[in-house]
Amino acid sequence: MMRLIQINGSYLVLLTICALLSFGVSSCNSASNKKTEWIKNSEIRVRDPFILADKTTQTYYLYASIENRTMDESEGQGVEVYTSKDLQNWTAPKVVFQVPDDFWATQRVWAPEVHFYGGKYYLFTTFTSNDTLRAVAAPPSPKWPKRNKRGTQVLVADTPEGPFIPFENKPHIRTDWMTLDGTLWVEDNQPYMIYCHEWVQIEDGTIDVVALKKDLSGTQGDNQVLFNASEAPWVKPVREGFGYVTDGCFLYRTTTGKLLMIWSSMGADGYAIGMVTSESGSVRGPWKHQEQCLFKNNGGHGMIFKTFDGQLVIALHQPNSSPDERMQIYKLKDTGDSLELDGKLF
Repeated sequence: MMRLIQINGSYLVLLTICALLSFGVSSCNSASNKKTEWIKNSEIRVRDPFILADKTTQTYYLYASIENRTMDESEGQGVEVYTSKDLQNWTAPKVVFQVPDDFWATQRVWAPEVHFYGGKYYLFTTFTSNDTLRAVAAPPSPKWPKRNKRGTQVLVADTPEGPFIPFENKPHIRTDWMTLDGTLWVEDNQPYMIYCHEWVQIEDGTIDVVALKKDLSGTQGDNQVLFNASEAPWVKPVREGFGYVTDGCFLYRTTTGKLLMIWSSMGADGYAIGMVTSESGSVRGPWKHQEQCLFKNNGGHGMIFKTFDGQLVIALHQPNSSPDERMQIYKLKDTGDSLELDGKLF
């Protein structure tokens, strides 16, 4: 009897182990067969879209402000990234930088973009504080926006998915200026930041340039104004005859060596993208405005990249009205002297 009980016991244990193993294999198969729930472009609310096309992993990284998705300040501020292999199907967003409570600016995060440079990944983004600037002139209109402290800053990481770390707890540009939408340009091995000086502070917004240290940890030398928004023939004021916007600067060199900059402001049909050409071929200009907009249909803040099959494209947001902003991707034709839209990519 004892022997039979032991055998039965062993048999029962064996059945239990087999059952557990069978359940485990079944669970693993179930997990491996589970399909990824892709997110479509039409489902992602994003202003100022920026895509890093990482050739090493053949992956597209779309960076966005967390608040674009949540539309709720109470859920925190920061930057997140979506990934895709085809620019149409995206993974759920992953946070790459969360604004800490003791950060100098906790109100808003705008226009994140990531650049690979010198073996590391650099996040350029704009932060806005709850504090206001001191000793500023009276606004030209009672409806003028509040002049909060706002600045462009650079953070660094070892991978495109972060975590991104600030060099310091302050913006890269002067703290008494409202600056935004910084981008990276490298010329003759010298890195530069091109950025916007906010119209809210100076009424006629400018696009400026400043040299960066080799590790992008700070600036060196003086800031240089490249042009004012009101100089462009297509630009319209944003507030009661006052206020000329500069947004979303991005540089591109054509197949013939021409240096172009795209940038955004308000045009006759709403938010738009214009172009300027450097007459010297250098980032320091002088810059000449092109008469016609590259994109004029209430969309903007574009950036340019090539898909993995070599197609030159521009990503932008359209419309420019909340909460309907979505990323649009258009093919571009490089004419040598300029750029032309060549229809939607999808």
